[in-house]
Amino acid sequence: MVKMKKSDYLKETVKHIDISKHNVVPLVDAMGDMAFTARDLSRASKIYDMMLADKNCSVILTLAGSLFSAGLKKVVADMIRNNMVDAVVSTGAIIVDQDFFEALGFKHYKGTPHGVDDNELRELHIDRIYDTFIDEDELRICDETTREIADSLDPRPYSSREFIEAMGAYLSRHGKNRDSVVLAAYEKRVPIFVPAFSDCSAGFGMAAHQWKNPVKHMSMDSAKDFLELTKVKIEARDTGLFMIGGGVPKNFTQDIVVAADVLGEEVPMHKYAVQVTVADVRDGALSSSTLKEASSWGKVETAFEQMVFSEATLAMPLIAGYAYHKGAWKKRKARKYSDLLNGEPAKKRGGNGGAGAIKGEE
Repeated sequence: MVKMKKSDYLKETVKHIDISKHNVVPLVDAMGDMAFTARDLSRASKIYDMMLADKNCSVILTLAGSLFSAGLKKVVADMIRNNMVDAVVSTGAIIVDQDFFEALGFKHYKGTPHGVDDNELRELHIDRIYDTFIDEDELRICDETTREIADSLDPRPYSSREFIEAMGAYLSRHGKNRDSVVLAAYEKRVPIFVPAFSDCSAGFGMAAHQWKNPVKHMSMDSAKDFLELTKVKIEARDTGLFMIGGGVPKNFTQDIVVAADVLGEEVPMHKYAVQVTVADVRDGALSSSTLKEASSWGKVETAFEQMVFSEATLAMPLIAGYAYHKGAWKKRKARKYSDLLNGEPAKKRGGNGGAGAIKGEE
């Protein structure tokens, strides 16, 4: 039996779908006259388009699951570049192991879940995500790069948004693949939050950083994350959620309405909400809890909400593509909430966001 080499597995790269090349508006509109998930997806697409057409609404995108390794990276990068999203809340793997990883010049490869020996893959330093292969040796370089960024920072607590901004600054100087969500967000001043930041390659890098610097080191402050995103809600007031998957990003983002109330700030519930998920509503998981259920917690209004029970690689290009080709985003201005969180006044930022003003930062 011929022994396989790493190069035998890592051949064809995963390509990222380009929503600008596929006008799905007629298809999605036609799906609205069908039933079941097709009709749900059509309504969700219209709700997302409504968010973009509402001049007072800021859009928060939440991401969970292996999305960018599966070919959805360019969808999100283009949404950021075209003012279709004003803040992002994500899991760490999507932002670091998948986006930052590719921005360093590495790739994800087409694999298969069938007929492969995962023990052999481990020996070859190949990691598998269902039908996708990743070079573990390259992933270690990603880990090491996050350690270098951590080493370069002043020894203090940081929000994940601040650290990801430092990652964006690094890519602006050293990035090899410019089609990056982290880089696009850095350039467009769109904040990215990763509440569970240590649960990814950056976690390895920061653990190594603190191991080498046991006394003076940078650290992650999850409470600062929560406060910063709540500040975005207070400033924006009217918000719409576009949620892919569930988990921590979903709950973290829904909770900022309650957090504002705890801080003594009266803000409206999220005005619009769309969620794409495959989680079963009967299993008690947060990922599957309905948006109507969130209304009982005072988080999401029920007039414009839609659950779409579909796998993300099918639904997201249709929903985002529909809104892209409808074109409401062309009249939106960048909110630049990263600058807000860095202390820059709203007038200087030039956004057309909500009427809120954070106390002490008018």
